Amino acid sequence: MTTRLPKSPDLGLEPESAAVLSTAEVLHATERYVAHNYHPLDIVVAEAHGATVVDTDGREYLDFLAGYSALNFGHGHPVILEAARRQLEQVTLTSRAFHNDQLGPFARELCALVGKEMMLPMNTGAEAVESGIKVARKWGYERKGVRPDEANMIVAAGNFHGRTTTIISFSDDDEAHRNYGPYAPGFRTVPYGDIGAMDAAIDDNTVAVLLEPIQGEAGVVVPPAGYLPEVRSLTHSRNVLFMADEIQSGLGRTGATLACEHEAVVPDIYLLGKALGGGVVPVSAVVADAGILGVLQPGQHGSTFGGNPLACAVGRSVVALLKDGHYQARARSLGSILHTGLEQLRSKGVTAVRGRGLWAGVDIDPGLGTGREVCRRLAGYGILSKETHGSTIRLAPPLVTAEADITRGVDALGSVLQDLAM
Repeated sequence: MTTRLPKSPDLGLEPESAAVLSTAEVLHATERYVAHNYHPLDIVVAEAHGATVVDTDGREYLDFLAGYSALNFGHGHPVILEAARRQLEQVTLTSRAFHNDQLGPFARELCALVGKEMMLPMNTGAEAVESGIKVARKWGYERKGVRPDEANMIVAAGNFHGRTTTIISFSDDDEAHRNYGPYAPGFRTVPYGDIGAMDAAIDDNTVAVLLEPIQGEAGVVVPPAGYLPEVRSLTHSRNVLFMADEIQSGLGRTGATLACEHEAVVPDIYLLGKALGGGVVPVSAVVADAGILGVLQPGQHGSTFGGNPLACAVGRSVVALLKDGHYQARARSLGSILHTGLEQLRSKGVTAVRGRGLWAGVDIDPGLGTGREVCRRLAGYGILSKETHGSTIRLAPPLVTAEADITRGVDALGSVLQDLAM
């Protein structure tokens, strides 16, 4: 006989009200008790809706970072929140020791969205990359016949795939790489966009090429036209897997479901994350055909939280939002407004604009200021963004941002540049 608890049992417990701290108190506590692995602007977000966040002093800002694309659908999207609320009342975690009623449907729906046969559920983007590396090596040994412990992978200069010890082993970002050795072997770095260098680096023990179809952390770098199709052709001919890290570029950000679609390229493996969790919970996935993910057998890889019911319910709501192409089209139309406006700022100190869809890397004349200084001043105009590499800033508003707010953000950048030039 099964005993069922009421959905909301009254246990006689009243939650304590959290103390309301001032901005200064929050900043002090963060500085004192949180490891200094980030250098945020001194803005303390207390509330957020759509493309707007509100700080502890009640000031509103437009979010032009969107959690590095984790918030493609904005803060608190009603469809995503409703899916999370429903699931919170049912079951949130079982571990993979048992089945749950959300994982199978989520896998089926995600595979249908991206055109693959099977998925491996994980939590964070870095976990998806690590899992993809493991799968590619195992495929190389068991399907391609690579000699034991001699598998290698090709990666691109300027890459950013996460900050685990394996991943930073092949990073050429000094801040990410320095003083974390000894480093994991088995990776060969070639210039991004150079198909000849990639061809020369591949040998009989190469199992995969791992690339971002657009390099995000490097400054939203779009590869030369035709490069991704050349990579696809080369990897096919050399029996090497093409693994596309779409963790930042995927799920609507560039105006397509996946950035690879802009060049009609279908990699062997997609790595997905960030927006897959709708800004609510961490959700990531390795998605490929059964001939690749089928190398995994019970006990050979796992995650306590990977594929948990709450994450899967949220992921299903994200997939549903992308099915009809509305948000992809919105990213294209708003992205056109964004890029057109940014190009018009070249006379004010913008030296280059890169990107696709609602995603842009903007280089600022170093003589005017650093990227951090530009972002600090943008915050003064009510626009939140993030710098990368010197005088480059990244702009990635949520796909729900109003057209007028895109224009407002561009105008604010123009005002900042004008202020810096005075």
